[in-house]
Amino acid sequence: MADTNFDIIVVGGGPGGYVAAIRAAQLGLKTAVVEREHMGGICLNWGCIPTKALLRTSEVYDLIKHAESFGLSVKDVSYDAKKIVERSRKVASQLSNGVKGLMRKNKITVFDGTARLAGTEGGQRKLAVAMNDKSNLTLTAKNVILATGARARQLPGLETDGKLVWSYKEAMVPPEFPKSLLVVGSGAIGIEFASFFRTMGAEVTVCEVLDRILPVEDEEVSAFAKRAFEKQGMKILTGATVSALKKGANNVTATISASGKTQQITVDRVISAVGIVGNVENIGLEGTKVKVEKTHIVIDQWGFTGEPNVYAIGDVAGPPWLAHKAMHEGVLVVEKIAGVKGVHPMVTTNIPGCTYCQPQVASIGLTEAAAKANGQQVRVGKFPFIGNGKAIALGEPEGFIKTVFDAKTGELLGAHMIGAEVTELIQGYSIAKTLETTEAELMATVFPHPTLSEMMHESVLAAYGRTLHI
Repeated sequence: MADTNFDIIVVGGGPGGYVAAIRAAQLGLKTAVVEREHMGGICLNWGCIPTKALLRTSEVYDLIKHAESFGLSVKDVSYDAKKIVERSRKVASQLSNGVKGLMRKNKITVFDGTARLAGTEGGQRKLAVAMNDKSNLTLTAKNVILATGARARQLPGLETDGKLVWSYKEAMVPPEFPKSLLVVGSGAIGIEFASFFRTMGAEVTVCEVLDRILPVEDEEVSAFAKRAFEKQGMKILTGATVSALKKGANNVTATISASGKTQQITVDRVISAVGIVGNVENIGLEGTKVKVEKTHIVIDQWGFTGEPNVYAIGDVAGPPWLAHKAMHEGVLVVEKIAGVKGVHPMVTTNIPGCTYCQPQVASIGLTEAAAKANGQQVRVGKFPFIGNGKAIALGEPEGFIKTVFDAKTGELLGAHMIGAEVTELIQGYSIAKTLETTEAELMATVFPHPTLSEMMHESVLAAYGRTLHI
């Protein structure tokens, strides 16, 4: 019979959970993970990774369609939807199996089942586990980390049905690609699917209740993205709500209200991407000191929930809802539990965000508007892709990089990008913010030529009237 007592038990094997378990094992703590479905969680199996596989396909497909501009001749370009989906699922499966291998390598015990808090016993936390094989176990541990993640939000009248109205799961494994599509919500998930299906040839309409798409991004980035998407043929409706969905045999008619007017559009499928809710049900929070606000567990800067020896990380613990935030959170919570010296709490303004549409979007820190709203005097620099030799050589001259500095101290407050490969470039500014770099150090840094990264340097120079190539 498997051992049932541990130093740390992690409930949930997503990015935050499995990374927390690995770090705990590295620190010599006897560790277990309880996972009800797939190791790697939503991210590896149904989110971050398989969507990037799909988006890579659409990127290559788009490049082939424009082969002539590179001096190439390609005829009869087509695609096989089944094979595209199969490739995405294989990528997800490979990485999920990789996580299972990491559990074995680090001697972490994995229980396939669903866990709930079940009080204490002899100073130990108890977990009741309903195993997937229908058996029941009671596990004990000094510390429990809740990493149960989140799921798609369901709005009344807009509930997903798996056939005509999709969540991200159905959108990732369609039996055939729709010829027309309505995407409700223009955050990262909605825009990535809108971009993928539009590139693959679907007529796409995006409906956003706020006054601009990608609403968490800098206003200039949102405006540029809207123009780029509309140029691609996407229809963008902002300040708009879907008031009704009427389902046909194989299509949906949506009633959309915007700017005081109502219109109806009929599409093959609808994707609902209107946010997420935390998985806080049926995990034994009743009768504990764990607080839940807006479906998410309330934690302090160290992930502590208020209930002795119970912590929470990742999507279930609130925004930003990003895998890399969950991973970092898992490490810092474990290190705090283990008494590691020099552990720093999470600084959310140092967490980059990425959207893998075409063009890509990436950002970190404060927008110009947010910095000004804080009462800070700012210096802002911008540099366009058209001024960069590598961007022109790549055939990617559309986009810009924007940096926001504190005018008094030179602190880098934020950076905002749109264009080719900016999801890779943003890490340079992530390091700069973590090191509390000022404009002086960034100006003195040598960036290689020819690279897209030179635009990062030029944007800093532009904030101080020193740009060289425009």
